Amino acid sequence: MRIIVLGSAAGGGFPQWNCRCPVCRLAWAGDKRVTPRTQSGLAVSADGERWILLNASPDLRQQILATPALHPKTGLRHSPIAAVILTNGELDHIAGLLTLRERQAFRLYATETTHASVRSNDLFRALDEKLVERCPMQPGEPLDLPGLRFVPFVVPGKVPLYQESGDVALGEETEHVLGLEIIADGQRCLYVPNCARITPELRERLAGADLLFFDGTTFTDDEMVRHGLSPKTAARMGHLAMDGPDGSIAGLAGLPLGRRVFLHLNNSNPALVEGSAERLQVAAAGWELAHDGMEFTL
Repeated sequence: MRIIVLGSAAGGGFPQWNCRCPVCRLAWAGDKRVTPRTQSGLAVSADGERWILLNASPDLRQQILATPALHPKTGLRHSPIAAVILTNGELDHIAGLLTLRERQAFRLYATETTHASVRSNDLFRALDEKLVERCPMQPGEPLDLPGLRFVPFVVPGKVPLYQESGDVALGEETEHVLGLEIIADGQRCLYVPNCARITPELRERLAGADLLFFDGTTFTDDEMVRHGLSPKTAARMGHLAMDGPDGSIAGLAGLPLGRRVFLHLNNSNPALVEGSAERLQVAAAGWELAHDGMEFTL
């Protein structure tokens, strides 16, 4: 199994186009302690020829250009992208589908809830359904693609931001938010880019994975509020913070894992700064931070 990190940042990327928070200011100034990142997504392949995209970020065209494995190889029109799997309907995971609208055949896998979110916006009619097959995906039901098995599972989360109204249910386990278990040749990779809380069931699912990609949106729950960037905490956005007694570092401590990697990193997250106290704390706990172009082989 070969895995390429196409993008590792949360919505808006890093630096975010209109942000001058303390971390983004370093990026705008060209500070070598920070590395720009595009919005999150992975590419996975068993043979290096046919690739499955896990989510499709708004930065997908830029990511394809930066990834030779995804370049066209033969004829007048070609793409190694065989399928896209969506873990939710958030804009930073579906907007890149519009990049794939130039009459290229591929399969689009999602739950019916997420398919409905895509269908409800007429813009996505640009994806010709004669070429882009909408394929159903059910939590708990394995999905076998060439050389790879994907097992989707529900993760505590919430509805996409653009579907919020009134009181928003946070941390519910519905098919609005999925994780993916990816299996090949006895190796297991777990992909959880969005997570609102860690449950005993989730810990059991993640245990023993050879590689874990996990939601690393913010370092502290209140960092966006403290910086005046947003009135919402990480919890209100449907994400776990890295730090704190209820954070992901503590919540996944002691779990038998191979490599553990944070992705979906928000531009406000001070762990993005090499040498910072926050980055050192992340590393001391056994975690890495994903960066664009990072590759793994299992």
